Amino acid sequence: MIGLLILAISSCSQNITVNSNLDPENFREYFSVGKVSIIKDESELPKPYKYIGLVEGQSCQLKAHHELPNEIDARTDTRKNAITMNANAVLFTSCTLITNNEADKQCIATRVCYAKAYIIQQPK
Repeated sequence: MIGLLILAISSCSQNITVNSNLDPENFREYFSVGKVSIIKDESELPKPYKYIGLVEGQSCQLKAHHELPNEIDARTDTRKNAITMNANAVLFTSCTLITNNEADKQCIATRVCYAKAYIIQQPK
């Protein structure tokens, strides 16, 4: 009786393949911003470090009924852009809301954040 039960259970546990429309690259990209530290003040920068350059990110309000662009999304976009510069730390210098921007035909309003990008040497 027990052997029959084990045989029945084991026959149900065949290799099952699951197909998904989730792209693993999206998860890597989403969590990659966690590798970029936010520095509050230049005096907090651990040595040695190297200044790479300025970086910016934005949050866009596409339509009037959409949520206003927010600083959290703009700061996250800034950190994503810092990764493309191989930075692992940023120091935010400012964030601003731009409304009625005639130059930007896609966004009704845009929140833009600016930061300095750094490479902080990791101890070996």
